[in-house]
Amino acid sequence: MIRAVVSMRGVALARTTVLARAATLVRAGVRGYATPNTKTEETKSLIESKRQASLAGGGTKRISVQHSKGKLTARERIDLLLDPHTFREYDAFVEHSCTDFGMSSNKITGDGVVTGVGKINGRTVFVFSQDFTVFGGSLSQTFAQKVCKIMDRAIQAGAPVIGLNDSGGARIQEGVDSLAGYANIFQRNVLASGVVPQISLVMGPCAGGAVYSPALTDFVFMVRNTSHLFVTGPDVVKAVTNESVTQEELGGASVHTRKSGVAHGAFDNDVEALARTRELLSYLPQSNREPVDTRYTADPIDRADVALDTIVPTDSHRAYDIKD
Repeated sequence: MIRAVVSMRGVALARTTVLARAATLVRAGVRGYATPNTKTEETKSLIESKRQASLAGGGTKRISVQHSKGKLTARERIDLLLDPHTFREYDAFVEHSCTDFGMSSNKITGDGVVTGVGKINGRTVFVFSQDFTVFGGSLSQTFAQKVCKIMDRAIQAGAPVIGLNDSGGARIQEGVDSLAGYANIFQRNVLASGVVPQISLVMGPCAGGAVYSPALTDFVFMVRNTSHLFVTGPDVVKAVTNESVTQEELGGASVHTRKSGVAHGAFDNDVEALARTRELLSYLPQSNREPVDTRYTADPIDRADVALDTIVPTDSHRAYDIKD
């Protein structure tokens, strides 16, 4: 019993000695003995610096170039598309994992795409917005993972997914990993088809893999003069066919709304395109599990329109304007 008491006193004395030594080291500023408050402040500072880096995108110089072309940034587009203060961002601090071609020292927080969930007229929507100021909006493996996560969440929640596309295509430094990322996105496009509305806005020079996904969605909108949609650019066409074409002739808004039928609408600027997207969504259900919203009108349901009797001629050999 006496030995046990002595042993306990020895443990208590040793503990007191260790605590006193630790306190001395903290006062002396020895590394490794920072107080909990100090660690908390350091963590907060790190998070805030990451947040600011994510918000800055490719930097003020590249943002100025984006504005000079009449284009909004990825975050400005989200702010206009969604109801105020409803956007909750996912994976804001993500960076690419590529180590080839000097990319390990060339990382930008967010990695070129802003993703998250918000509301349009009070209805939940999932959105991703490609940032052309970051590596030209090119898609990396990490970039693709962020987009796939948003699409998966949209399917699970039964809510529309909206993609704001402004990308040069695959990030060539990542090679096959980037192409595999596109394959994963295409798979989500197929899985979401007929389940939730998929809306794509082409808002910049999109080429290669960046155009396949929009073409698989339900609605495609473009912006006149600033957006282009083609599998490969004019330089490659010139090299292969010796034919000279401009970007507008190859994949501009007029081509895809009047000839190819890939796009369903063209607008004069980003602001109009985003506003019309909000309007379009008001006509669509959240998913295949919900009915379309009922819209009330003062127009009588039994109103007759005599013009309908003459639009299609009784003579089947006569031509008529289908747009009537």
